[in-house]
Amino acid sequence: MRQLEEHLLMRIFIGEGDRFKHTPLYEALLDMLRKEGIAGATVLRGVCSFGTNRLYHTQKLLDLSADLPLIVEVVDSEEKISLIMPRIEEMVGDAMITLEKVTVVRRSQEHKAQ
Repeated sequence: MRQLEEHLLMRIFIGEGDRFKHTPLYEALLDMLRKEGIAGATVLRGVCSFGTNRLYHTQKLLDLSADLPLIVEVVDSEEKISLIMPRIEEMVGDAMITLEKVTVVRRSQEHKAQ
């Protein structure tokens, strides 16, 4: 049986070189989110990007230290995301964060495909 649930999807746009207390920011975020019991989070690595400063980030063959874009996607209830938002904002500084409502589709255990 299929269950539909309304949740919030948060995207945090950061760079590979971003740090939080000497730890890669994406690792620090995932560690905090896991400890806080967030339903799920994924780090996605981008091929190239630019932001408000118009600085182009990309990886070239000879550029081994490229600061490639990362997106941390977080899914959970609006209430849980609201509770952790102050900590996230403290960790990421002026990074862009987006929020959107999503419908999560889950299948009950007894009807899983075999």
